[in-house]
Amino acid sequence: MKVHVKQSQLAHSVNMVSRAVSPRSTLPVLSNILIKTDQGRLRLSATNLELGITSWIGARIEGEGAITVPSRTFTDLVSTLPSEQVVLTLDNSTQTLNVRCGTSETNIKGIDAEEFPPIPEPDLEEGVPLNVTNFREMVQQVAFAASTDEARPVLTGVLLKLDGEHITMAATDGFRISIREDDIPNPVSRPIEAIIPARALVELSRVMSGSGEEGLIMTFPPDRGQVIFHMDNLELASQLIEGTFPDYRAIIPPNFKTHTLLSTSGLLKACKQAEIIARDGTNVARLNIIPETGEASPGTLELSAQSEQTGSSEILVDASVDGVPLLVAFNVRFLREVLEVIKADNVWLETNAANTPGMLRPQGDDHFKHIIMPMHIS
Repeated sequence: MKVHVKQSQLAHSVNMVSRAVSPRSTLPVLSNILIKTDQGRLRLSATNLELGITSWIGARIEGEGAITVPSRTFTDLVSTLPSEQVVLTLDNSTQTLNVRCGTSETNIKGIDAEEFPPIPEPDLEEGVPLNVTNFREMVQQVAFAASTDEARPVLTGVLLKLDGEHITMAATDGFRISIREDDIPNPVSRPIEAIIPARALVELSRVMSGSGEEGLIMTFPPDRGQVIFHMDNLELASQLIEGTFPDYRAIIPPNFKTHTLLSTSGLLKACKQAEIIARDGTNVARLNIIPETGEASPGTLELSAQSEQTGSSEILVDASVDGVPLLVAFNVRFLREVLEVIKADNVWLETNAANTPGMLRPQGDDHFKHIIMPMHIS
């Protein structure tokens, strides 16, 4: 194998696929990146057996071949090379990759590419086309609410449902539920439901950034328990999570007694200030919702936090309140995280009582809902 490739493209590709490398694996090859010539392009792949990422870049190929090299060594080396042509030459007899760029030359010992686990290939004709921008936004608005507790694997995933021209994604950690709905370019012939690891979707969102509007195709290989996301120069494959996702719709209150309209940026700033105090305790923030009492007394949200170690904080936020007054407590970090993914200028906070769930949703946008459980006020 002998390949000429641009350093900038190689560095970008290596950084993308290295996200799937297994840091602590009993199989040495899982700590490696596969480098392989593939129909006139250079292919780089990495996998930890649950997540696999493949990237293709343009290259001038003088000789075909494949090798796997240690991810950390190769990534660190490529990032320090000058912005010039990189020449990769494989010595098959010693399984050594020679990396030459400018005045530098490095030899890296590798492992035979035959030992690298096969990465599934998608059947694109059976795939579901998705809009890159919309799908990335869906992931950002949902995946953060998934659990990180491996004791409940189903909650570490995101429920994805396809039905006709409609797509729904939902995630919950038992204390909050994030739900995003949208339309897809082409209707599916049959309903599809799958639980995708939140980490895989977060990695997909990261590697998709900067990809522009190019097409994204999602496929589910039959009887493999996997999902593959395909783009022209990128593929991400992930194992699906087996199990039954909670019936989150049963938790959404059918109606609310108090509707509070707030500036998204204003409430976010207040939450960040309150979190400085609340984070040293249990992240509790009290929200005292006060309706308007006349033209001279507009509605107000009093956001307060206190900690025995740090002190106390109280921030007033202008609000338009329709309904009854209420004192309720929420996890301020949860509030801050959902406000960070709401793009609308204003946000509705809808509540019933101090011991029932509240809901946040962007004004003028019915595609996104976020349910948040209340905390106990002592």
